[in-house]
Amino acid sequence: MAIRSLLTHLQLLSSREVGTNGVAKGFNFLRGISSNTLSAFPSQPSKETNNIDLVNQLLFLKYPRRSATNVLQNWVSEGRKVSIYDLRHISKQLVRHGRYKHALEVMKWMEDQEHFKISEADHALRLELTIRLNTLKEAEDYFAQIPTIASQRASYLHLLNSYVKEKATEKAESLMTKMNSFGANVTPHPFNAMMKLYIATCQFELVLSIISQMKQNKVPKNVLSYNLWMSACNEVYGVEYVEMVHKEMVNDKHVKVGWSSLCTLANIYMKSGLVEKATLALRNAEDKLSFNNHFGFFFLITNYASLKNKDGVLRVWESCKRVDGKLTCANYMCMVLSLVKIGDVKEAEKVFMEWESQCRRYDIRVSNILLGAYVRDGLMEKAQKFHLHTLEKGGCPNFKTWEILMEGYVRSQKMKKAIVAMKEIFKMLKHTEWRPSPTIIESVLGYFEESGNLEEAKSYLKVLRDFNLASLNVYRSLIKMYVTKREPTDEILELMEEDKIDMDSETMNLVRGLQA
Repeated sequence: MAIRSLLTHLQLLSSREVGTNGVAKGFNFLRGISSNTLSAFPSQPSKETNNIDLVNQLLFLKYPRRSATNVLQNWVSEGRKVSIYDLRHISKQLVRHGRYKHALEVMKWMEDQEHFKISEADHALRLELTIRLNTLKEAEDYFAQIPTIASQRASYLHLLNSYVKEKATEKAESLMTKMNSFGANVTPHPFNAMMKLYIATCQFELVLSIISQMKQNKVPKNVLSYNLWMSACNEVYGVEYVEMVHKEMVNDKHVKVGWSSLCTLANIYMKSGLVEKATLALRNAEDKLSFNNHFGFFFLITNYASLKNKDGVLRVWESCKRVDGKLTCANYMCMVLSLVKIGDVKEAEKVFMEWESQCRRYDIRVSNILLGAYVRDGLMEKAQKFHLHTLEKGGCPNFKTWEILMEGYVRSQKMKKAIVAMKEIFKMLKHTEWRPSPTIIESVLGYFEESGNLEEAKSYLKVLRDFNLASLNVYRSLIKMYVTKREPTDEILELMEEDKIDMDSETMNLVRGLQA
């Protein structure tokens, strides 16, 4: 079915540092560059040089193929001065505008000037930009040539996080050992990174060894440390030990138990089938929510939906409306999807209508959730009317829209309409990694086989081959049609050979039967 997952942005808690309210710390949500790194850079150009013109020239480059290096070189060639203070300010502005390539060029040019003294924060930003734009090998090479231990200490966490993302366990462990010898591992952040890596690679026992190291070295634990510890502890020892960890967290005077930790605990209870304990943990989490942003509210809504707890979903939904700031499409998607998940399509329709009445841009992803619910419930007539309604409202169908409709048409044996939807999907496949399921592909081919439309089937095969979707089952179905029409199979067998698809005994017998 087309409705497959809850919003992925609500999974950020498990992959980023979080504060006591569950909001990521040290991370710029808009641009993806560490706010801790940027905080070391000036917000204004220096008063001594007042190079507003240079700032504007670099900001107006816009296109990545244009060179910030050339602008800087021309500037100094004309006899004008630029300070390292200005360059840091310019880099910060470029990053905030998402101009990472130009920011990296500025940082490189700055380092190439012998009269500038490069700071720890300079090295950290350049490494972070290198990781974002270039290969991991280039980032490793740059890190290796950072001249001082102090600068490596300020920068290494970016490289460590890259190793965690790539699940490069040996490299991550080696870097941790090296930085430990420099006395760099004094905060919870690198230890948290290693725990994420071990959880991602299902090495839960090693998470517990990281906690032991933190205790031995008197490294303070933060909220994320406890959340990761609880998750790993559940995999190794079970709920009883998780509750012991939670109790230790409650007694830790340096950590405030927030909604994120209570949601982690609730998830563990859910996995163990302890619904009452999970519900209680979520109720306690509600009391910890901050009314500064919507993030935590939708995390709780998702959790209540997993428990099929309609009252909890609606209660938190009403509470979140008291938060300053407009609800986003993603917020409405989460709410509609949660209501669909618990089986209350009527309530989901109300929320959808609320969104539709105030949306400035018609986001088809919101309506796709309801469309999928109708199809799943076998309400194809309602689904078709709803689809037409979204078109009238200015919605632009995406591949998911057509996938939902196609699945519904196949289920209801409206194969001509399914083929129309399939053709719309094929138009979009070049722009997405999504591919139709083998079941859907073969259902459409089965329709051609049943109707005896060999020419349409051959055209269909051509499109499937363009997207590497042809399989043995597809070719077998085509061969059956050739056999029925007593046509030679040489052409189809050549295509199979090109696609490196071997015949099984059933297909071989079909071919032999035609040749006999």
